Amino acid sequence: PRIFGHEAAGIVESVGEGVTDLQVGVHVLPMFMGECRECAHCKSEESNVCDLLRVNNDRGVMLSDGTTRFSIKGKTIYHFLGASTFSEYTVVHVGCLAKINPSAPLDKVCVLSCGISTGLGATLNVAKPKKGMTVAIFGLGAVGLGAAEGARLAGASRIIGVDNQWHAGLREPSKFGITEFVNPKDHGKPVQQVIAEMTNGGVDRSVECTGNVDAMISAFECVHDGWGVAVLVGVP
Repeated sequence: PRIFGHEAAGIVESVGEGVTDLQVGVHVLPMFMGECRECAHCKSEESNVCDLLRVNNDRGVMLSDGTTRFSIKGKTIYHFLGASTFSEYTVVHVGCLAKINPSAPLDKVCVLSCGISTGLGATLNVAKPKKGMTVAIFGLGAVGLGAAEGARLAGASRIIGVDNQWHAGLREPSKFGITEFVNPKDHGKPVQQVIAEMTNGGVDRSVECTGNVDAMISAFECVHDGWGVAVLVGVP
Protein backbone atom coordinates (compact mmCIF):
# COMPACT_ATOMS: atom_id res chain seq x y z
CA PRO A 1 0.00 0.00 0.00
CA ARG A 2 1.10 3.56 -0.66
CA ILE A 3 -0.17 7.14 -0.57
CA PHE A 4 -0.78 8.22 -4.15
CA GLY A 5 -0.72 11.69 -5.69
CA HIS A 6 2.12 13.54 -7.41
CA GLU A 7 0.71 17.00 -8.16
CA ALA A 8 0.23 19.61 -5.45
CA ALA A 9 1.38 22.82 -3.81
CA GLY A 10 2.13 23.34 -0.15
CA ILE A 11 4.05 24.99 2.65
CA VAL A 12 7.12 23.56 4.37
CA GLU A 13 6.13 22.56 7.91
CA SER A 14 9.52 21.24 9.05
CA VAL A 15 12.90 20.27 7.60
CA GLY A 16 15.21 17.36 8.28
CA GLU A 17 18.74 17.44 9.58
CA GLY A 18 21.19 18.80 7.03
CA VAL A 19 18.57 20.53 4.87
CA THR A 20 19.75 24.07 4.16
CA ASP A 21 18.02 24.92 0.87
CA LEU A 22 14.54 25.20 2.41
CA GLN A 23 13.15 26.76 5.56
CA VAL A 24 9.89 26.40 7.46
CA GLY A 25 7.14 28.50 5.88
CA VAL A 26 8.49 28.43 2.32
CA HIS A 27 5.87 27.74 -0.37
CA VAL A 28 6.80 24.86 -2.66
CA LEU A 29 5.74 22.58 -5.48
CA PRO A 30 6.60 18.86 -5.24
CA MET A 31 8.13 17.30 -8.37
CA PHE A 32 8.16 13.59 -9.10
CA MET A 33 11.19 14.21 -11.34
CA GLY A 34 13.54 15.58 -8.72
CA GLU A 35 17.11 16.80 -9.15
CA CYS A 36 20.10 16.12 -6.90
CA ARG A 37 22.05 18.77 -8.89
CA GLU A 38 25.22 16.69 -8.65
CA CYS A 39 24.93 13.70 -11.01
CA ALA A 40 25.87 13.71 -14.70
CA HIS A 41 22.21 13.82 -15.71
CA CYS A 42 21.46 16.91 -13.64
CA LYS A 43 24.55 18.71 -14.93
CA SER A 44 23.84 17.86 -18.56
CA GLU A 45 21.92 20.25 -20.79
CA GLU A 46 20.51 17.22 -22.61
CA SER A 47 18.54 15.71 -19.73
CA ASN A 48 16.95 16.35 -16.35
CA VAL A 49 16.33 12.68 -15.51
CA CYS A 50 18.28 12.60 -12.24
CA ASP A 51 20.34 9.44 -11.92
CA LEU A 52 19.88 9.42 -8.15
CA LEU A 53 16.26 10.34 -7.51
CA ARG A 54 14.51 8.74 -10.48
CA VAL A 55 15.37 5.23 -9.25
CA ASN A 56 14.73 5.97 -5.59
CA ASN A 57 11.29 7.46 -6.29
CA ASP A 58 10.22 4.19 -7.88
CA ARG A 59 11.19 2.28 -4.74
CA GLY A 60 8.73 4.17 -2.57
CA VAL A 61 11.19 4.88 0.24
CA MET A 62 13.35 7.77 1.40
CA LEU A 63 16.83 8.04 -0.06
CA SER A 64 18.67 8.61 3.23
CA ASP A 65 17.86 5.32 4.95
CA GLY A 66 15.73 3.25 2.57
CA THR A 67 12.64 3.34 4.79
CA THR A 68 9.25 5.03 4.54
CA ARG A 69 7.89 7.84 6.70
CA PHE A 70 4.30 6.60 6.60
CA SER A 71 2.49 3.92 8.56
CA ILE A 72 -0.96 3.13 9.87
CA LYS A 73 -1.53 0.96 12.94
CA GLY A 74 2.03 -0.28 12.66
CA LYS A 75 1.70 -1.26 8.99
CA THR A 76 4.18 0.24 6.51
CA ILE A 77 2.78 2.60 3.89
CA TYR A 78 5.04 3.43 0.93
CA HIS A 79 5.71 6.70 -0.87
CA PHE A 80 4.55 7.34 -4.44
CA LEU A 81 6.84 8.98 -7.01
CA GLY A 82 8.63 10.80 -4.23
CA ALA A 83 5.58 12.97 -3.57
CA SER A 84 2.51 11.21 -2.04
CA THR A 85 0.34 14.31 -2.23
CA PHE A 86 -3.07 12.77 -1.51
CA SER A 87 -2.61 13.65 2.14
CA GLU A 88 -2.65 16.68 4.40
CA TYR A 89 1.03 16.17 5.25
CA THR A 90 3.74 14.40 3.27
CA VAL A 91 7.49 13.83 3.49
CA VAL A 92 9.55 14.69 0.42
CA HIS A 93 13.24 14.65 -0.49
CA VAL A 94 14.54 18.22 -0.73
CA GLY A 95 15.54 17.57 -4.35
CA CYS A 96 11.89 17.00 -5.22
CA LEU A 97 10.71 20.46 -4.17
CA ALA A 98 10.76 23.77 -6.00
CA LYS A 99 10.30 27.12 -4.28
CA ILE A 100 7.48 29.33 -5.53
CA ASN A 101 6.30 32.87 -4.90
CA PRO A 102 4.32 32.88 -1.63
CA SER A 103 1.71 35.16 -3.21
CA ALA A 104 0.75 32.46 -5.74
CA PRO A 105 -2.59 30.85 -4.78
CA LEU A 106 -1.89 27.23 -3.86
CA ASP A 107 -5.21 25.98 -5.24
CA LYS A 108 -4.26 27.24 -8.71
CA VAL A 109 -0.48 26.99 -8.92
CA CYS A 110 -0.64 23.29 -8.01
CA VAL A 111 -1.23 22.40 -11.68
CA LEU A 112 2.30 23.58 -12.42
CA SER A 113 3.59 20.70 -10.29
CA CYS A 114 3.03 18.26 -13.16
CA GLY A 115 0.32 18.80 -15.76
CA ILE A 116 1.20 22.19 -17.21
CA SER A 117 4.96 21.94 -16.72
CA THR A 118 5.05 18.46 -18.29
CA GLY A 119 3.32 19.60 -21.47
CA LEU A 120 5.07 22.96 -21.65
CA GLY A 121 8.47 21.38 -21.11
CA ALA A 122 7.85 18.64 -23.67
CA THR A 123 7.22 21.25 -26.33
CA LEU A 124 9.87 23.82 -25.45
CA ASN A 125 12.67 21.48 -24.34
CA VAL A 126 12.14 18.36 -26.47
CA ALA A 127 10.07 19.17 -29.56
CA LYS A 128 11.72 22.61 -29.79
CA PRO A 129 9.55 24.11 -32.53
CA LYS A 130 11.02 27.11 -34.29
CA LYS A 131 9.11 30.31 -34.93
CA GLY A 132 6.62 29.87 -37.75
CA MET A 133 6.46 26.07 -37.55
CA THR A 134 3.26 24.02 -37.39
CA VAL A 135 2.49 21.91 -34.33
CA ALA A 136 -0.16 19.26 -33.62
CA ILE A 137 -1.18 18.52 -30.04
CA PHE A 138 -2.92 15.20 -29.33
CA GLY A 139 -5.13 15.35 -26.23
CA LEU A 140 -6.37 18.65 -24.81
CA GLY A 141 -6.31 17.93 -21.10
CA ALA A 142 -4.01 19.80 -18.71
CA VAL A 143 -0.84 18.30 -20.23
CA GLY A 144 -1.99 18.94 -23.79
CA LEU A 145 -2.96 22.53 -23.07
CA GLY A 146 0.45 23.03 -21.48
CA ALA A 147 2.04 21.65 -24.64
CA ALA A 148 -0.05 24.03 -26.74
CA GLU A 149 1.03 26.97 -24.60
CA GLY A 150 4.63 25.94 -25.19
CA ALA A 151 4.03 25.99 -28.94
CA ARG A 152 2.46 29.44 -28.64
CA LEU A 153 5.41 30.76 -26.66
CA ALA A 154 7.77 29.32 -29.29
CA GLY A 155 5.98 31.28 -32.00
CA ALA A 156 4.30 28.44 -33.89
CA SER A 157 2.22 29.71 -36.80
CA ARG A 158 -0.42 26.97 -36.56
CA ILE A 159 -1.28 24.88 -33.51
CA ILE A 160 -3.68 22.07 -34.30
CA GLY A 161 -5.48 20.53 -31.34
CA VAL A 162 -6.61 16.92 -31.75
CA ASP A 163 -9.18 15.52 -29.32
CA ASN A 164 -12.15 13.21 -29.76
CA GLN A 165 -14.06 15.14 -27.08
CA TRP A 166 -13.84 18.46 -28.89
CA HIS A 167 -16.98 20.11 -30.27
CA ALA A 168 -17.74 23.48 -31.84
CA GLY A 169 -18.95 25.00 -28.58
CA LEU A 170 -15.71 24.25 -26.73
CA ARG A 171 -13.51 27.31 -27.09
CA GLU A 172 -11.46 27.40 -23.89
CA PRO A 173 -8.43 25.67 -25.52
CA SER A 174 -8.11 28.68 -27.84
CA LYS A 175 -6.80 30.65 -24.87
CA PHE A 176 -3.72 28.43 -24.96
CA GLY A 177 -2.89 29.31 -28.55
CA ILE A 178 -4.65 26.52 -30.42
CA THR A 179 -5.62 27.86 -33.84
CA GLU A 180 -7.47 24.85 -35.27
CA PHE A 181 -9.25 21.80 -33.93
CA VAL A 182 -9.65 18.30 -35.30
CA ASN A 183 -12.00 15.70 -33.85
CA PRO A 184 -11.02 12.29 -35.30
CA LYS A 185 -14.65 11.18 -34.99
CA ASP A 186 -15.69 13.80 -37.55
CA HIS A 187 -13.66 12.22 -40.34
CA GLY A 188 -13.91 9.01 -42.31
CA LYS A 189 -10.16 8.71 -42.67
CA PRO A 190 -7.21 8.43 -40.25
CA VAL A 191 -6.58 11.70 -38.42
CA GLN A 192 -2.94 11.68 -39.50
CA GLN A 193 -4.11 11.81 -43.10
CA VAL A 194 -6.43 14.70 -42.28
CA ILE A 195 -3.58 16.65 -40.70
CA ALA A 196 -1.20 15.88 -43.57
CA GLU A 197 -3.75 17.25 -46.02
CA MET A 198 -4.28 20.35 -43.88
CA THR A 199 -0.56 21.10 -43.75
CA ASN A 200 0.70 20.13 -47.20
CA GLY A 201 2.53 17.01 -46.12
CA GLY A 202 2.49 17.04 -42.33
CA VAL A 203 3.22 19.23 -39.34
CA ASP A 204 6.73 20.16 -38.26
CA ARG A 205 6.18 18.92 -34.71
CA SER A 206 3.62 16.81 -32.87
CA VAL A 207 3.20 16.26 -29.14
CA GLU A 208 1.14 13.28 -27.97
CA CYS A 209 -0.41 13.74 -24.52
CA THR A 210 -2.97 10.94 -24.13
CA GLY A 211 -1.06 7.69 -23.73
CA ASN A 212 -3.37 6.06 -26.28
CA VAL A 213 -1.36 3.81 -28.60
CA ASP A 214 -3.47 4.71 -31.65
CA ALA A 215 -2.90 8.40 -30.92
CA MET A 216 0.84 7.74 -30.65
CA ILE A 217 0.84 6.17 -34.10
CA SER A 218 -1.12 9.12 -35.47
CA ALA A 219 1.32 11.55 -33.87
CA PHE A 220 4.23 9.83 -35.60
CA GLU A 221 2.52 9.60 -38.97
CA CYS A 222 1.19 13.17 -39.05
CA VAL A 223 4.62 14.84 -39.02
CA HIS A 224 6.44 15.81 -42.19
CA ASP A 225 8.51 12.88 -43.45
CA GLY A 226 11.51 15.08 -44.17
CA TRP A 227 12.07 16.86 -40.88
CA GLY A 228 9.11 16.25 -38.61
CA VAL A 229 9.57 15.41 -34.93
CA ALA A 230 7.02 13.55 -32.79
CA VAL A 231 7.25 13.69 -29.00
CA LEU A 232 5.41 11.15 -26.84
CA VAL A 233 4.40 12.45 -23.43
CA GLY A 234 1.48 10.18 -22.57
CA VAL A 235 2.15 6.81 -20.93
CA PRO A 236 0.23 3.76 -22.27
